[in-house]
Amino acid sequence: MTYSSLNHRYDTIKRVGILIPSSNTVLEPLSARLFSNNQSTAHFSRLRVIDVTLNQQSFDQFSMEKQIDAAQLLCDAGVDSIVWGGTSASWLGADHDARLCDLLENATGIPSGSCTLEMNQLFNACNAKTFGLVTPYTFDVQQRIMKNYASMGFTCLAQRHYGGSISSDFAAIEEYVITQMVRDVAKKRPDIIFIMCTNMRGARVSEKLSDELGIPVFDSAIVTLEAGLRLAEARV
Repeated sequence: MTYSSLNHRYDTIKRVGILIPSSNTVLEPLSARLFSNNQSTAHFSRLRVIDVTLNQQSFDQFSMEKQIDAAQLLCDAGVDSIVWGGTSASWLGADHDARLCDLLENATGIPSGSCTLEMNQLFNACNAKTFGLVTPYTFDVQQRIMKNYASMGFTCLAQRHYGGSISSDFAAIEEYVITQMVRDVAKKRPDIIFIMCTNMRGARVSEKLSDELGIPVFDSAIVTLEAGLRLAEARV
């Protein structure tokens, strides 16, 4: 699963529906580049997300009702899959997205997934027990993410966080900064490394450093698009 190979993996024409945070400016241009040689297309709906903190007002941004209402608009485009392209379940808990996907499929009849659930499956795919974590978030959010993964049996060997809370600012983090953050966590030699935020420009970083470091580096924006294509391809 790499930046350059994504658009060569699927041959049939599919419409991929992606629900993204309203402040996300990374996923849409990334999909345009990655799908440029692919007959499949990506279509977007937005959920209002302003900040990432651990207070109740921030949590309320990700209520099931709001997410389902926004995702259902994608049905009007005749999409073949629906994916929640946010990483909120990394700190809210994977159960949040598991319930959301069940509700979405029941409401729409369309195969549904999420970025975080897809990321979680990579532990088994890579036979991994340890990971490195790179995010734009504050330390308390980072701690919550690591705690959630620890409860699932996975150990974070190293982490780097940028310290931001305003979602629209995450896309401004330069690629060279993300690159250094990944290199820093790689020093502990985790089994895999996650760039955990779909509004972080980690796509090219993940491909370059996976080869350079000899450690799989997964960018959540690429994983989101891959999940959408996989679910769409599997739809009967």
